[in-house]
Amino acid sequence: MKNANSYIKKTSISGLYIIERPTFPDERGFFREIFRLDDLEKETGIKFNIVQSNHARSLPNVIRALHAEDWNKLVYPIRGEIFSAIVDIRSDSQTFGKYETFNFDENSHKALFIPKGLANSICVIGCEPVDYLYLVDAYYNGGDRKAIAWDDPDLNIKWPIKNPIISEKDRHNPTLRQMFPEKFSAKQN
Repeated sequence: MKNANSYIKKTSISGLYIIERPTFPDERGFFREIFRLDDLEKETGIKFNIVQSNHARSLPNVIRALHAEDWNKLVYPIRGEIFSAIVDIRSDSQTFGKYETFNFDENSHKALFIPKGLANSICVIGCEPVDYLYLVDAYYNGGDRKAIAWDDPDLNIKWPIKNPIISEKDRHNPTLRQMFPEKFSAKQN
């Protein structure tokens, strides 16, 4: 039996983890634990008191742009193909401005733990809608949302689709440079 925390892997962004627990298939289907709270809290050092669970569906060619709320989040895709870009927008982080991308489908058996201050996205690839669950440790109120432009030229994320469907709100998100001009002027000096 593997060490429980060998299922939880660090990424190059501080606090962002990928969770991949085993799947047990049989003639009836399969069984999979998505995560174990005690293992996650031990590995991350973050108390994750889940207060809300959400189910979202996105249609083909949709990009739900780079959003960061004041909560820790566990995202688990359950149907469809997803490309996800995660960007560190914590101004005091050593990995500020860094991003990582991930591909998921219903056979990948992965979840992401995304801490406060990281902007995440869902991009639907393929011809089928995507369903995903996310668990959060704060109630949604809409007032704590930060977002950055999905097509930020400083990030230069290589999205796998052309002409995405973007919400009107996400079309007007600022760039990282507009949100944190002091971080970019310091880089130029």
